[in-house]
Amino acid sequence: MAGIKVFGNAASPSTRRVLLALHEKNLDFELVNVELKDGEHKKEPFLSRNPFGKVPAFEDGDLKLFESRAITQYIAHRYEEQGTNLLPADSKNIAHYATMAIGMEVEAHEFDPVASKLAWEQVFKNFYGLTTDHAVVAEEEAKLAKVLDVYEARLKEFKYLAGETFTLTDLHHIPVVQYLLGTPTKKLFTERPRVNEWVAEVTKRPASQKILQ
Repeated sequence: MAGIKVFGNAASPSTRRVLLALHEKNLDFELVNVELKDGEHKKEPFLSRNPFGKVPAFEDGDLKLFESRAITQYIAHRYEEQGTNLLPADSKNIAHYATMAIGMEVEAHEFDPVASKLAWEQVFKNFYGLTTDHAVVAEEEAKLAKVLDVYEARLKEFKYLAGETFTLTDLHHIPVVQYLLGTPTKKLFTERPRVNEWVAEVTKRPASQKILQ
């Protein structure tokens, strides 16, 4: 049976989300580069792996998946006994699992849409020779500030967003956070003490450092 393959781009936050999970699990894998600038993700053979034309796609033997958060959940469950546990400490506790699930939903629907726009404006536009729209940045920073205020309150109660242990909820944030730390938006993290501590904790993890290499 073939091993694990990730079809994506190493600079893509969504691809990095999957790579993070694999590194946390100490799993061997092959990253098959998909050149986004050339539009490879909008053509065959990639479209046969994800008909929506978005990276990453994933294979583990005969299993084929797409959508980064679905892939990380598969990795966390399929390889639960390997490497870092990315599920609640008692993964059979429905209440604890639901708390993590809420965190993942908040990341996907409240944090990421805003944070990704900020990364696009301040980081990725440079790759394409485009100019940052500072009005958009100001608007999106105001939205992100409100999300981070909620996180600040949450992190006054717990070390991590889903409780006292590192889980997928935290992991899903890391790639975009890493990009934003290199922009003026960093101030939104640093001016909130608990958020700042959490960001420092999750971005210094060995797996987090590996995706930057």
